[in-house]
Amino acid sequence: MAGQSSPRPKTLFRKIERVAVGAVMTIMAFVLERVVMRSIRKGGGDPVEPESTTLRTSGAEVDLDP
Repeated sequence: MAGQSSPRPKTLFRKIERVAVGAVMTIMAFVLERVVMRSIRKGGGDPVEPESTTLRTSGAEVDLDP
């Protein structure tokens, strides 16, 4: 290890930068949580039908219907 890093920022610029990044991340988390909760309350969205995996055989042939 070349240098020992301290857990606290040393310069005023670094302190302001950390506060700004924390504020932006907090706002993003709040907005995403609101979007998710609104989606859950509305019912989630369009349900996706699972793809059919049924195989039909006739003798030695197999027909795959998508």
